[in-house]
Amino acid sequence: MGPDNCPALVLNADYQPLSYFPLSVWPWQEVVKAVCMDRVTILSEYDQEIRSPSFRMRLPSVVALKRYIQPARRPAFTRFNLFLRDRFACQYCGSRHELTFDHVIPRSRGGLTRWDNVVAACAPCNLRKGGRMPRECRMFPRHAPHVPSVAELQQNGRAFPPNHLHQSWRDYLYWDSELEP
Repeated sequence: MGPDNCPALVLNADYQPLSYFPLSVWPWQEVVKAVCMDRVTILSEYDQEIRSPSFRMRLPSVVALKRYIQPARRPAFTRFNLFLRDRFACQYCGSRHELTFDHVIPRSRGGLTRWDNVVAACAPCNLRKGGRMPRECRMFPRHAPHVPSVAELQQNGRAFPPNHLHQSWRDYLYWDSELEP
């Protein structure tokens, strides 16, 4: 395994991930730089080493920041966060395929692109609803659109772990499914 396959999980000074979505990981180069600048504490290491003529170091797999970073109070309105709020499911039929987003009150009818007016929708449902109001096409979201909290997004995201989860991260992450061996 080369160093490019050795990202480090980055924790805040309180030993919580800086973020779950996306998961706070840094490439090995950033981690080594942070170690050399004394900005992080190494909590766990890979077996993989990097070397130079005068330096030798096992690559960190988990680090914690020495200074606490205040988390965002409100999540950013992004496509990913919207899908995460809606648990990656169409709010009209429940499908998890071909997701787009739909303005509940269409923009052509004065609807705004905001948390409280946009839901995840599969392409067929979005096309079927078109520019009509929910009552006109009898299509109502399963859950009312709302501004999610950071905690809600973190809780929803635990059902969707990332593809790469190193064993050494087990003590710091909490997902519904098992971690990679």
